[in-house]
Amino acid sequence: MTNTQRNILIKFLETEFKFHEPEIIKLEGYDNLNYRINHGETSYIFKTYFYSAELYDILEAENKVLQYLQEKSTPHFPDPIAFKNGSFIKIITVDGKKTICRMLSFLEGVFLGDKNADENLIISLGGFLAQMDHTLKGFSNYTLKARQWEWDLQYFPLNKKYLDTIDNPSDRNIIRYFFQQYEENVVPIASTLRKQIIHNDANEWNILTKNNQVSGIIDFGDITHSYLINELAIAITYVCYQTEDPLKWATLLLKSYHAIVPLELKEVRVLYYLIAARLCTSICNASNSRKIDPTNQYATSSEKSAWKMLCKWIKINPIKVENTFREAIGQPLIANPTVEEAIHQRHMHVSPILSLSYDFPIAMNRSAFQYMYDTSGNTFLDAYNNIPHVGHSHPKVVAAGQKQMALLNTNTRYLYDLLSIYASKLSAKFPPALNKVFFVNSGSAASDLAIRIANAHTELKKVMVLEHGYHGNTQIAMDISAYKFDQDKGQGQRSHILKAAIPDTYNGKYNGNNAGEQYAQEAIIQIENADIPIAAFIAEPIVGCGGQVPLAPGYLKTLYPAIRAQGGICISDEVQTGFGRLGDHFWGFEAQNVVPDMVVLGKPMGNGHPIGAVVTTEEIAASFNEGVEFFSSFGGNPVSCAVGLAVLEVIEEEKLQENAKMVGDYYKSLLKALQQKYRCIGDVRGSGLFLGVAIVEEENRKSNRKLAQFIKNELRRNHILISTDGPDDNVLKTKPPLCFTRENAEKVVFAIEEAIKTAIIQ
Repeated sequence: MTNTQRNILIKFLETEFKFHEPEIIKLEGYDNLNYRINHGETSYIFKTYFYSAELYDILEAENKVLQYLQEKSTPHFPDPIAFKNGSFIKIITVDGKKTICRMLSFLEGVFLGDKNADENLIISLGGFLAQMDHTLKGFSNYTLKARQWEWDLQYFPLNKKYLDTIDNPSDRNIIRYFFQQYEENVVPIASTLRKQIIHNDANEWNILTKNNQVSGIIDFGDITHSYLINELAIAITYVCYQTEDPLKWATLLLKSYHAIVPLELKEVRVLYYLIAARLCTSICNASNSRKIDPTNQYATSSEKSAWKMLCKWIKINPIKVENTFREAIGQPLIANPTVEEAIHQRHMHVSPILSLSYDFPIAMNRSAFQYMYDTSGNTFLDAYNNIPHVGHSHPKVVAAGQKQMALLNTNTRYLYDLLSIYASKLSAKFPPALNKVFFVNSGSAASDLAIRIANAHTELKKVMVLEHGYHGNTQIAMDISAYKFDQDKGQGQRSHILKAAIPDTYNGKYNGNNAGEQYAQEAIIQIENADIPIAAFIAEPIVGCGGQVPLAPGYLKTLYPAIRAQGGICISDEVQTGFGRLGDHFWGFEAQNVVPDMVVLGKPMGNGHPIGAVVTTEEIAASFNEGVEFFSSFGGNPVSCAVGLAVLEVIEEEKLQENAKMVGDYYKSLLKALQQKYRCIGDVRGSGLFLGVAIVEEENRKSNRKLAQFIKNELRRNHILISTDGPDDNVLKTKPPLCFTRENAEKVVFAIEEAIKTAIIQ
């Protein structure tokens, strides 16, 4: 405040209130200027606002609310002070601008934000807010009913316009996720929720305390006519956002509120999402304010705390929150079938040949990014499922599918731009020679098609595969999957299949610097001794079902020329290793310094939506064009293209390949450090977020399947998902969504160590 402005204000206060030389203290404000006025032994709050007709009406309504509360309740609220002419609002001109001003009584007390919260204080807050809302139930105001703005949670979607002000794409998408959750869980029942006038901003700097009890509440500037439950959602948000156990404090507040204003069950059902919405509203508006005025520290003061709580909130299963709140108000918990009942129901119509993970299977309910939520209220850290490549329920991918499904979904016999756009974007990720794309609807279908194309191009049938390799569930895919055909119940190796030894430098025949070349030479001898040339060689850059085994360096560099020399083509199966998962490379074949003739894609391509593709050269594609027409009913449909395109965009925007590299390297280093401590860890291998840990017997270094299974199930018991694989099922495999963090990696490795310690004790 300049001296001139101060002098104008002093003169105004003397004229209107006969204050002589009052003390004026400027206060922080979100979008208006406030002052504490000390005159003698009495203090006041003088508030000024930039003029608008709408704001004038709202301030009039706010004054009426305060006057109503003064009449109906004890003096816990600011009291409007009349100007000389008897009005409670006055318009003045300051620096040539119309300004609204008003005077309020000053409430003494200690801000809740300056107190160490304890149970009695939070219980007092719940009762205070409930009593205030009970009183306000009898007040109605059409101006407030007509008010629509971003800070009213019933209009939460209005904050979407601020999303682009959040610079970090990963952060932006967490907010997007909660917008979608609001639309899914709140909007459908919004019209049935109770509404009335509420304070709408019970934050820690608006709540006053005395003698460890809530004594008052100030700043009714956010007052509105909204869902009654929003009052509680907002208060819970600010009470909990700096605590380590949000549910503990939320429950105290809710229970004490409910004792005076009984909550309806449907209000409790949406409370999780309304709390998230308030956090997101705070973040969106703070981000926007920072863009407009980087010096406005008041507007962004709570942003860090809001982010901290939002990151905690997304880790909590919504069912756990609802059940905790149900229990607090004496309502029955959500009833779900037991796991045994769910298994029985599943097997009534679904064959048990579809196996279940873990000794105690999990009934899943929903998911978010690297977290999965079961029906019992538990949250699982997903360090295993590589299909949700960019994160479970990723909002950009979900929105792309929803939007396109509502617009057009057809097949490739019609013209639509998305097919060409997606094919072009996907092709741009490959070396120039790989420029023709065939879309299908799964990795299995892609493997099947790849072999068909190879047969057509070479006019040969024989295929070389890798030991323990897996390429899908169609008949052709099973024929080329040693992981399947070599099993006791498998079909056996077909006569047209050659099987090369897996180039494993840990368990295999060769382990020196030239191991890759040595393994390749063995495969070349097989080719030379075959009765006819081979049509194709197919391999994963890291053999997943073989135990997360990376191909020995130099293997493909030596083998590919030999395949091509006798007329065959080289196929890289990137279903699991592609799209940046390996960190250093977007595609696994790049780690071997080769360019294949054909690439098979699937799984992460659609982040859970069924998409697959074969990418090959123009020459090979032309050979296939000469045969019967190729057509896939679902391959390349507009929805799949929209989803696939969104996945590519997310990988780039969120720098997920870089994250896979950074977090993966750290994750692997933690596992390597664990290997140095425990001889039961025989090998740590892989790259990026595609890692394997071989569990062995300490005495002879043989595979220890029993311990691997124990560790896997111990982690499951501690709500962490990993799995096992390999010929002896003794390799812990971890292939989490690429949004996985260093903190997540630390949690997994700590849990593995605890499981090993437990096994040692037993």
